[in-house]
Amino acid sequence: MIPIIDLSPCDCAAPAGSVALTRAVDAAARSLGFMQVINHGIPDPVLHGLQRAMDGFFLQPLAAKQPWRAPSPAINRGYTSPLSERLSYSAGVASAADLFEAFNVGAACSDFPHLGLDALTYAENIWPADPPGFRQAVQAWFDEAGRLARRLTRLFAVTLSLPERYFEPYEDHSIDVLRLNHYAMPPGIARVERDQMGMGAHTDYGIVTVLWADPVTPGLQVQAPDGRWIDATPQPGALMVNLGDLMARWTGGRWTSSLHRVPPPLDGQGRVIRRRSAAFFHDGNADAVIGTLPTCLAEAGASTSEPITVAEHLRRKLAGSRGLQLNEEAAQESARILRGVE
Repeated sequence: MIPIIDLSPCDCAAPAGSVALTRAVDAAARSLGFMQVINHGIPDPVLHGLQRAMDGFFLQPLAAKQPWRAPSPAINRGYTSPLSERLSYSAGVASAADLFEAFNVGAACSDFPHLGLDALTYAENIWPADPPGFRQAVQAWFDEAGRLARRLTRLFAVTLSLPERYFEPYEDHSIDVLRLNHYAMPPGIARVERDQMGMGAHTDYGIVTVLWADPVTPGLQVQAPDGRWIDATPQPGALMVNLGDLMARWTGGRWTSSLHRVPPPLDGQGRVIRRRSAAFFHDGNADAVIGTLPTCLAEAGASTSEPITVAEHLRRKLAGSRGLQLNEEAAQESARILRGVE
């Protein structure tokens, strides 16, 4: 069971919430790095608008979606067709092509016109002409998920005995990406391959991820410390939140970035049951240097990592999942995948 965290204490007069709340967050972050959040503040109409936009785009024929692909895999924007990514490559493990298709939007250079940001890292978005209202609905969810992510980093700071706004200088031009995922039987595929994943095992790359997903089982699975894969189906009204590699690095391993995957939900004929999800990745400023936090140094011990910029860390990860280059810097993640108990 993924721990349930009630965020309503964050709205009280006490800074960032109650002692009980921070203890619950710390326990979840140490054990799995995953939690479900309720009373998160995102209005239902915003979610319903996102769902309609996803259906309107993904249920079109493949030929209508292909023109909205990015011109290069290095540009993390626009449409990604089925069978074109292998998420496990970001964790250093080869696998069959993942079944999902996706659409990505993110923070762009034009959002920060005076900072002179890298045009590839902060690529401009690619907005499809159809369905009508797609851009407005997706942008509304992007904005709400971004506010929630920053609310969470304030809570994380207090939990780690830091000033509440400690992380703000690391996230004021964060590389935020919203990935809309659609799992369905790809055109021309009669049955999925043995061991083929909807989305292969991987860790998230950045600081924190906010995830909405259809409650289809099997769906998201998280690897427990003993190697077992456990189902992580969200409760009604809850959003899934998980920590990424950069938060694990920041805390010197006190908090974990767990491997997770999405096996293909199949019907009795071996066909994929349709499933949707929307993952908002809050990754931090490209030029931010991530090293062990001062309040975690004593606990981190030998697990302290060399500092790295957000941009370099993401480059290595994306070269795996999108560029299909096995990530040679992910020895720990690959070992965890290969020892996993099915």
